Amino acid sequence: MDTQQMLYEGKGKKLFVTHNPDEVLVEFKDDLTAFNAEKKGSEQGKGALNCEISTAIFELLAQEGIQTHFLKKLDSNHMLCKKVEIIPIEVVVRNVATGSLTKRLGIEDGKVLPFALVEFYYKDDALGDPIINDEHCRILGITQDMSELDFLRAQARKINDVLSAFFIERKLRLIDFKLEFGKDSKGNILLADEISPDSCRFWDKDTNDKLDKDRFRQNLGSVKVAYEEVLKRILQK
Repeated sequence: MDTQQMLYEGKGKKLFVTHNPDEVLVEFKDDLTAFNAEKKGSEQGKGALNCEISTAIFELLAQEGIQTHFLKKLDSNHMLCKKVEIIPIEVVVRNVATGSLTKRLGIEDGKVLPFALVEFYYKDDALGDPIINDEHCRILGITQDMSELDFLRAQARKINDVLSAFFIERKLRLIDFKLEFGKDSKGNILLADEISPDSCRFWDKDTNDKLDKDRFRQNLGSVKVAYEEVLKRILQK
């Protein structure tokens, strides 16, 4: 593939310019990181799995009226996307208490929450991506339009409704997940980044086996094998 100038390299992806100023090339990497990149690793084929999983999920969400940056998958590790300016907020949706939520609030690990909890985190690695509220967003200059934050919450809940129903049919519990949004050249807010086992927690419906990046965080075994299982279930009819 004819690669162009790299715009950005993150923990799991690289972004490249294209001949169209409104589009970018996204390359999925095999790298694995956890705990703000304090733990690092790699598994060959992980990037290709995340690319295919994200493609399938973006296509599903588009059918449900969710606007995303995704345009098309180009090959095993690359997709073409609309260029967006990322809003520096990680939108986290939680259906079950685990991870940082249990540590922060003392909620029992594995407890099903009475409703889907939507949280905002400030995208800043140096600060450890701290949790923030609407007033913080105004102070930080992320937005002065509170309706944008309401839109992010509404989109997150709609995405959660679609994906939770989709995955439970495939015997996967969607425990929690992270979303990122960005604005295109016309100011439209689009779902961006990726949706994959790198950014979601998936537990097997019957066994609660973890089929996501927690396998790397907690040394539970091959990430690739787990991601392959998630993809197989996504593709089943």
